[in-house]
Amino acid sequence: MRYVIIRDDDTNAFTPWECLERLYRPFLDKGLPVNLAVIPEVATNVKLPDGRPEGFLPSRNGSGRESVPIGENSELLDYFRDNRGYKVVQHGLHHRYWEFEEHDHATVRKMLWRGTSRFLEAGLPKPATFVAPYDRFSRSSFTEVANQFQVISTGWFELRRLPFVWWPWYVRRKLRRHAHWSVPRTILLSHPGCLLSCFRPYSTMLENIVNQVQSRKLTVLVTHWWEYFRSETPDTAFIGFLHQTADYLAANEEIQVISFEDLTRGSIQLD
Repeated sequence: MRYVIIRDDDTNAFTPWECLERLYRPFLDKGLPVNLAVIPEVATNVKLPDGRPEGFLPSRNGSGRESVPIGENSELLDYFRDNRGYKVVQHGLHHRYWEFEEHDHATVRKMLWRGTSRFLEAGLPKPATFVAPYDRFSRSSFTEVANQFQVISTGWFELRRLPFVWWPWYVRRKLRRHAHWSVPRTILLSHPGCLLSCFRPYSTMLENIVNQVQSRKLTVLVTHWWEYFRSETPDTAFIGFLHQTADYLAANEEIQVISFEDLTRGSIQLD
């Protein structure tokens, strides 16, 4: 059996529930769980280093408010409650650029707790999985996140960023060439890049997904809801590839789509 986790990043207080519905209705109808990495209190003026506005706020940059908590999108929260196939995980705090490259332990703990508090205030369950904005962690952030979450999902791991006590497990993972690994009380997952992305060639997108899924026991497929609605216009071709992915995953009896929560129950071996 091969396992796949769908991880969609950047849902926030300004995300229209209709966008998620259009993207993921085929998954939900097929019983395939979708993990949404939700920004607890999104900053409204997030920009990339080159000054371009972040894509998950296509029409909200320049808002008079500095940040908006997820609890203020009542329609989105109602949509979550009506569709239990969505599994919510914590995606940073404000999603400012590299915000979890912070080195002060107390500051990281404060950010983590504030983010979780925003979830609880919104009536969302306490998350067991954490995703850092831009997949960037400092050594201090790894330590503090692992103290509070059972699963960390990121793009890659670098020895120089890991807590020193994790180094033996990391070296063992490298020697065994495992994509995923664990330390006491925490599962550490990597992913093969954003295979479902508008910045990749559409002609080979599904082929690359199939190859990745077939090459490993567990694959985390990462995408971003807003890439399908650039300039607030649906990219029907790109949406079509997402739905083809759902068809492929549902039709293959040797593939099981799971949630991050499923890993915490201990019944699935990573490699």
